[in-house]
Formats: sequence, C-alpha cells, structure tokens
Amino acid sequence: MRKIYMFDTTLRDGEQSPGVNLNTQEKVEIALQLEKLGIDRIEAGFPIASPGDLAAVNAVARAVKNASVTGLARSREKDIDAVVEALKGAQDPRIHIFLATSPIHRKHKLRMEKHEVLEAAEAMIKYAKKHFSQVEFSAEDAGRTEMDFLVEVTALAVKLGVSVVNLPDTVGYLSPYEYGNIFKTMKEQVPGIEKVQLSAHCHDDLGLATANALAAIQNGADQIEGTINGIGERAGNTALEEVALALYTRGEFFQATTGLNLQEIAKTSRLVSKLTGMPVPGNKAIVGANAFAHESGIHQDGVLKEKTTYEIISPATIGLKDSKLVLGKHSGRHAFREKLVDLGFVGLSEEQVNAAFGKFKDLADRKKDVSNEDILALLEEKLIETPEVFALEQLVLSFDSHAGPSATVKLKTPAGIVSHTAEGNGSVDAIYHAINAQTGEVVELDDYTIKSVTDGTDALGEVHVVLKQGEYSAQGRGVSTDILEASARAYVDALNRLVEKRQEPPRVKRDRDNVTLI
Repeated sequence: MRKIYMFDTTLRDGEQSPGVNLNTQEKVEIALQLEKLGIDRIEAGFPIASPGDLAAVNAVARAVKNASVTGLARSREKDIDAVVEALKGAQDPRIHIFLATSPIHRKHKLRMEKHEVLEAAEAMIKYAKKHFSQVEFSAEDAGRTEMDFLVEVTALAVKLGVSVVNLPDTVGYLSPYEYGNIFKTMKEQVPGIEKVQLSAHCHDDLGLATANALAAIQNGADQIEGTINGIGERAGNTALEEVALALYTRGEFFQATTGLNLQEIAKTSRLVSKLTGMPVPGNKAIVGANAFAHESGIHQDGVLKEKTTYEIISPATIGLKDSKLVLGKHSGRHAFREKLVDLGFVGLSEEQVNAAFGKFKDLADRKKDVSNEDILALLEEKLIETPEVFALEQLVLSFDSHAGPSATVKLKTPAGIVSHTAEGNGSVDAIYHAINAQTGEVVELDDYTIKSVTDGTDALGEVHVVLKQGEYSAQGRGVSTDILEASARAYVDALNRLVEKRQEPPRVKRDRDNVTLI
C-alpha cells in the first residue's frame, strides 16, 4: 500500500476557528502530542500574523524532533522572511506559500490577471527556494479555478522545483467526483507531475470534507491536510482522524495507509478539545462520545453476542478501553444483565433481575442518562430481601401557600389497596401522616436525611429514614428523581422492616379515619 502523508494544520487553520486563541505553551503541548500521533508535517502557524504567532511557531519548531514543522506565508517576501525567522532551529523546516487562482479571487481579492498570478507565483516560489529545500505551493481556491489554468499553475510550480502542490477546496464547494477529477487531470496533463506530491486541503461547508479527501486519494493525492476533530474556519476542515480510520478500516478498497499511531487518536482529540475550548459533538465520527456507544436494545444484544454486528472499528484501535452500552429507555434486558455483572452483582435470581429491570425502565422513562450510580442505588433499594407488607401505589400532592400542603397516598396493604388524604406542616409531613393513617402503625421519625445520588437537574435523590417503635428501630431507604416520592418510599420501606423485626401482623386500620378501601 502507498503511504499517505498527514499534514496537520490544527495549530494554524484550526486556530482560525472563531473564539480559539492558543498561547505558545498550548501550541507546543498540542504539537508534541501530534508528534506522538505520528503526524508527518505540522503547520505551526502563520508567522507574519503577529509577533506572538511568530514566537509560538519558533517554540514549536524547536520542540518537535520527529515531524517536519511548517510555516504559512502569502506570496509576499515579508511573509516568507517571517517564516524563515520563525523556523530557526527546526529539525526539518518547510514553508507553505499560497496564492489564489480562481476567477472570483483574481477579480475581487487580488485584482490580478492570469499572467500576473503566474508571474507572482514564479517570483515567490523562487524566493522561498532560496531559504528552504522543502517548499509547498497552494493554489488557493483551486476547486473553483478553470481546469486549464490550474494545469498551467501546477506545471509552473513543478518546473520550479516545489516539493508539494496543494489543490485546496478552499470553500468546501465541490462534490467528491469533481474534486477527485482535479487530481486525475493533474496526473494526466502536468509534465513531471511524478516529481512532486499532490496535496488535498478540504473544508466542510457542505459536509463533504472527508469524502472529498478520500476522493483525492483515490485519484492520486499523496498528502491530506486537515485538523484534529475537524476544527477550522467556518464549518471546519477535513478531520484527519476520519481519513486515517477510513484508510485503516477499508484498506483493501483504498490501497493506501498512513503512518499514524492510531492508539493516540482519542488522547489527541481530548487534548485539542480541552485547549481550544471546542467540545467534540457526541455524534462526531471516530472521537465523539457516542461513536462507540449503544443504547438500542437490538444493537446492544447484537454487540454482546458479536461486536462486529454493529461496530466496524474497535474502540481499542483509537486508544479507548471498550465500547459503551448506554443504559436508557431503549435498552434491553440482555444489556442490563451485563451491566449488573460489570457492577459486581452476580448470582442474582431471574426474579431479582426482573424486579430491578422494571425499576430501571421506570427510571429511564424519566431520566435522560442512567449512570452506574443510578443503577447501584436502584439495586441496593430493590435487592435487599424485605417482606413487602406495605407498598406505595400512588402519591398525589397539592400545595397552597395559604392553606398548606396536603398529600393523598394510595397504599397496598394486607387489607387491600387503600387511600387517604392528610395535611401537614410540610409536604413530607403530610405524606407521613397519610401513610400512618392507613397502616395503623404508631412510630417516631428518629432521623431523615436526603442526598443526591448523581448530578444534574434529573439526578436521583436518595432518602434515608430511621423509625422507632418502642424497643424496635428500623432504617428505610427510597430512591427517585422526585425527592418527595423517595421520602414516601423510604418511610414505607422502614415500616416493612419494623413489621419484620416485630414478627407479628401489621396493625392495619380498616375503613376508619377517612381511610378508603379501594
């Protein structure tokens, strides 16, 4: 397989993302990680832009030892001089100069005719060659340049001895077929084209950057320019990790490979996201949080039986430990059982698993993400073997700032399902009065504590209560996304434990004190 060189412009085009401003230390940190990733060429910045950018490029150039460090320049002598200054001390320096070639750029930006563009390109390539043995020339907006003129510009660059000719889709305008055809045409019509490398630099304005880069490879491109996480101007650049994994996964199709250490991809992505302040979308290919996550019960069942049913890439390939079975309302029993095993709950009976699964599905309908802590809380509440003399069936609350709160509690008791409405000093007090009226138990609330099991506005709340009844004391625990429901469950749980400790029938009041048998 032929090698595709990876040219990373995270520190230049990536930093041009609105709101991103990397300091020198951050640029060096990212560059060293790109070196670990195995990037061949690192475009460290645009030295003429500011003294700070020049200094940062120089710091990167001195720190990086195993990759070629590149500085960007317009086709102007002062830009080229700035790159010369910035790359002092670099192990393998190179310069990247560009000049627009499309009709729209020639007319509105450069105000130059074709012959003037050719003259400027020739003069600046020669000037750059005086200082650098490795020169890359870019025909900016090549994608919208007349094909015959693009052939002429490329032929000139080849004749002048550049190392790389870059043919960018600067505004993300082309389809893969159109972009691939540019490289095919250059290969067929430019004399001496075999002496240089052709490079593809794509933008993602129409969501085609990766597809266009792969089309370029199929038609002879030797180098792909892009960024980590696909960041960059406007909608961003080609995401290098996507190209690398496409070539790795579909090697038999593309017949090309990169020299990247793929296991460094996840780490590099996280670092770039952290230092640029640009979060990676959850659905982002390769490095998004959901790239190796499965919530659908059908998908989870398939992955548990054979990963390749729904995963074409192993998470370990990019440096992750494993795929994630995300438990939510679409999850199935198979995935839930596997999660219980992962959490250390082995040897559970089918009845226990079914009971816990029922509670889990109820929670998943109310909560966007169900965490391990949520499941542990449910299990600890559900799997402790306590005779269920009383069970909470329904809880209805009302609050009036003038009249105070009231609670209607429907309970399952040995006498049947009963309902009672009570008032109290607060909502919890009203709930407990209603429960006491139905159970006939005279108890003292000795302790009541609340804590959050997980974070967020939809977090599970956990309530612990301690009830005393003469010589007996019992703890109860309730878990719910609603803290009042959790309070009711904790109280009923403690009452069940009291009955068990007493080992005598519960004292249920029958059809009195406004207790209604349902």
